[in-house]
Amino acid sequence: MLDGVFSGLIWFESLQRAARVLLGLLLRRPILGVCVIPIMPDGRVVLMQRRDSGLWGLPGGLIDWGETITASARRELVEETGLQISQVGRLVGVYSSPERDSRFHSICVAIEVFATGTPCINDPAEVLAVNAFHWQELATLNLAHDHAQHIEDYLAQRTVVD
Repeated sequence: MLDGVFSGLIWFESLQRAARVLLGLLLRRPILGVCVIPIMPDGRVVLMQRRDSGLWGLPGGLIDWGETITASARRELVEETGLQISQVGRLVGVYSSPERDSRFHSICVAIEVFATGTPCINDPAEVLAVNAFHWQELATLNLAHDHAQHIEDYLAQRTVVD
């Protein structure tokens, strides 16, 4: 009888260890997101002012399970700015520094898109303001996360993997 209890205890400890390893693999991974650089027909870029920090930033967010990068970009752009993507442009970069977002370790895929519509707030819980800016106006804005780097790389025509 004692052998059965001992075997059961070993089995239970093995199961606990496997569960800890599995949870570590699932939960200790960077999160994947998309950042959209939306270019209006007149050449201005659209930014949104974040409710959580008050800083201006590029539209974007986490990629949902079963969603492509392009589908996520379309969804996030509509949710945050009311704009539609008329054409997907170029890949600007993949940004993976653990310090790029203070909330969690996220990897961001930044893409250029050409957008149509009128910028508006579609999600007031996340967004304080939406505006289209001329490129020279961006120097006066405090930007969220590493969005200044995305814009710098975009304007320099770089494609970055960091």
